[in-house]
Amino acid sequence: MNKRMAIGVLSLSAAGLVAILNFEGFSETAYVPVPGDVPTIGFGTTEGVKIGDRITPEEAIDRAYEDIKETEAAIKRCVKVPLSQGEFDAFVSLAYNIGGRAFCRSTLVKKLNAGDYEGACNEIKRWVYAGEKKVDGLVNRRNVEFSFCIKE
Repeated sequence: MNKRMAIGVLSLSAAGLVAILNFEGFSETAYVPVPGDVPTIGFGTTEGVKIGDRITPEEAIDRAYEDIKETEAAIKRCVKVPLSQGEFDAFVSLAYNIGGRAFCRSTLVKKLNAGDYEGACNEIKRWVYAGEKKVDGLVNRRNVEFSFCIKE
């Protein structure tokens, strides 16, 4: 069984980082991934992005790293229980995609902080909609995140 550790000592693993970057993909020009969503650039960066913006791969990696640090910090503020590395990687990937605020306000975090680890992992699979529409790419991403979360 995966050892759970105090959340303060955890950071995203190399496997978690590669998964996030692969899920997000790279775009050197800003675009709107889903109609009605905010513009995105690089590896899923949204803060301060405007259509017409451009970024190099090196700049995109730097921004993704900063975004991941912010995501980890958000998780560490709202999760009060120890996690395994797989659980932490899964939750960082999910929160990177949906935002730290949405993650921290979720039923997933309520279940997690109540000690319902299995229920929290199962909640990952609910985050597959953009607007009202189920998105195949999100289904695939959530299945991988779920597999990280339940990894023994």
